[in-house]
Amino acid sequence: MNSDQALQRVYLLGFLLLVSSALAARRTSFGNMAKMALAWVAIFAVGFVVFSYRGEITQIFSRITAEADPARGLEADGELRLRARQDGHFWVRSEVNGRSVTFLVDSGASVIGLSQGTARAIGFDVDKLRYDGVVQTANGPIPVARVRLDELKVGPIIRRDLTAFIAPAMGDTNVLGMNFLSSLSGWRVEDSWLVLRP
Repeated sequence: MNSDQALQRVYLLGFLLLVSSALAARRTSFGNMAKMALAWVAIFAVGFVVFSYRGEITQIFSRITAEADPARGLEADGELRLRARQDGHFWVRSEVNGRSVTFLVDSGASVIGLSQGTARAIGFDVDKLRYDGVVQTANGPIPVARVRLDELKVGPIIRRDLTAFIAPAMGDTNVLGMNFLSSLSGWRVEDSWLVLRP
């Protein structure tokens, strides 16, 4: 008998002892005891199935949460998969310097862009920054302040010491640009999913 078989027999014995002691303590009729025994068997069977398929159940739960909240993403095989939102864009929930930040993923932006509100929330004094840089956008040139991000965490992907721009003209939108995307070993779009590979 190997150790797995011995462990299974110990679990079975523990199960039988638990059920029999619970039934004996109640002193009920045989019919009620049979119903309670079947209920215990069902509870342990469900628990055993859940335990046995915990990996698959975790993947299913992750897929459901990725569908319900696309910005959370789905981690699989070391990659992060993001589903497009109703607006057709890819959004991702991340952490910048330990604070939660939601980004629009934009391969047309050369650098990470932060709104003033987000910059303030992660610790920058936006009123003392020098907005002496200029970035070309689809709406024309906008003034920006250049900063460094200590750490950016996007799902399982962590990058440190990244350049970012803070721009009053960005409103409330934060943009994850090419300086992050080009640090990856690869990224691609499959159907309605954006796949980021560390």
